[in-house]
Amino acid sequence: MTVDREQPAPEHRRPEGVTDATVEAVGKLSEALETVEQARGHLYAFHQLMGRADLQLGDAVEKLAASGHAAAADRLQTAMVGRNVIEGRWTFQVVEEFDDGYWSEFREHEKAVRAALLDGRRHLFEAEMKEARRTKDRGGHEARPAPEQ
Repeated sequence: MTVDREQPAPEHRRPEGVTDATVEAVGKLSEALETVEQARGHLYAFHQLMGRADLQLGDAVEKLAASGHAAAADRLQTAMVGRNVIEGRWTFQVVEEFDDGYWSEFREHEKAVRAALLDGRRHLFEAEMKEARRTKDRGGHEARPAPEQ
């Protein structure tokens, strides 16, 4: 099957009757979700960094005790090692609550809006931006990749 690489794939074409304003509005909604996705990534980075810091703190406590500083080691061991980062929660619990709550619900809403207004199509705003910005009939500017062999 021959594919015209100068034409966007069907899933990246505007459904009939959809206005510029609708494409822009849904694009803005998707952009907001992408920002939440970035925040989620930072939350996971925070989770991993805090876990690593707690393990490093444990190592420091052991070294303090081994080097004759038992009182400092004991204070850190009881006050800080394994401590909750937020009332009653380690970071894995924060991540789980975020994923099960805000993040999951936002994704559902964004998907429902796309389904209702754009036949479920993703990144339509960006697809149209690509069409407006690319140089037609020039290598490296194709509308879509070559079909897999």
